[in-house]
Amino acid sequence: MASRQQMTEQDVSTQAAEEVGEQAMGPAFLASVASVGLSWYYFFVRGDRQRGLFVGLWPPTILAFASYFNQQKMSQQLETITKPGTSIKNAIDSMMGNS
Repeated sequence: MASRQQMTEQDVSTQAAEEVGEQAMGPAFLASVASVGLSWYYFFVRGDRQRGLFVGLWPPTILAFASYFNQQKMSQQLETITKPGTSIKNAIDSMMGNS
């Protein structure tokens, strides 16, 4: 059974990971939605099907880049936390961005 300290550390790390995900995916999600709207505009309103399809390929690319950068940021935080000699206070401060 996990101790109380381990449970709170896990809650803090889960919360920090969710915050990183929200920060990284917000602008990317908005850009993807705008790209879908622009794609529909070109495809249906202007009748330029080729351009509409081209712009329609942007959202997966935008979201893939955002996911990659999000994973890199979480990997760096994990490396900072798991360094030998890192105290719990320093690890939590680095996760919260207070370092």
